[in-house]
Amino acid sequence: MIKFSTNFLLSFLLLVSTNAFAQSESIVLSDLKWDITSPASSTELFIPSGGSMIAGLIYNANGLQKHPTLMLLHGYPGNERNLDIAQVVRSHGWNVIYFDYRGSWGSQGKFSFKNSVEDVVNVVAYCNKYQDLLKIDTSNIVLFGHSMGGWISLKALQELPTIKKGFALSTWNIGNDYKNVSTEKEMLRLANDPITGGKYFVLNTSLKNLYTPVLQDQTYFNLLNDAKSLANKQIIMIDEHEKNSQLAAKIKESNKSYFDYSVWQTDHVFTNKRASLINMVLAFLEK
Repeated sequence: MIKFSTNFLLSFLLLVSTNAFAQSESIVLSDLKWDITSPASSTELFIPSGGSMIAGLIYNANGLQKHPTLMLLHGYPGNERNLDIAQVVRSHGWNVIYFDYRGSWGSQGKFSFKNSVEDVVNVVAYCNKYQDLLKIDTSNIVLFGHSMGGWISLKALQELPTIKKGFALSTWNIGNDYKNVSTEKEMLRLANDPITGGKYFVLNTSLKNLYTPVLQDQTYFNLLNDAKSLANKQIIMIDEHEKNSQLAAKIKESNKSYFDYSVWQTDHVFTNKRASLINMVLAFLEK
């Protein structure tokens, strides 16, 4: 009987571990009880990056102590900002930083894919410099990126040795989408397709300046070449399609830390899965 109970317990614990990030369809959220010495708040940020100033904000968690911090990286052009995640994550004792890349949504400078990766690196440097003022535990910063932001998060992780965790939601693997394009004319024709993108006036760049670098450096822009560089990172990828299955397989094969991949029945912004998504983010942050 004891042997049976022990085996049952081990099986149960294994099941719990395996399903640690299973979808949970509801959220329990209570009103915050403000810490009167340092109540939760939000603060505008103006962050230097590449000779320009980028606009952002920090959702400050309750309390005087330094807090772990989640960084939200938006997509192209950035209509979905995932600020519902920010509010819930803050209620669990985390700061959350959101910002607009150079040349996007009013931030100064020129928008480009590579500049956006550099912006993340510069925002992390800003967090390190002002960690006491902003109450940021710089030993526990996590990246969360959606669509283009997923690509940016996986690229930036490779340049940030102190950041160990990244959450990539419906990653747009930019280079893989254009891997068979060989001419600038064809690249610009595809980039100008209103179904897949097109020109956005909220982005300070031209399609030529934005997409020509993809054609010129396809190795850099294709995440399939980066699996080994992500080997020591903890990563979750979720998609609403199967297009990234090869990328996920390559990262999983090389990963030595933690990797989880799943495909959900939803749309690009996970409209019908917000509770499940938030719960998965929380579980990952607490892992």
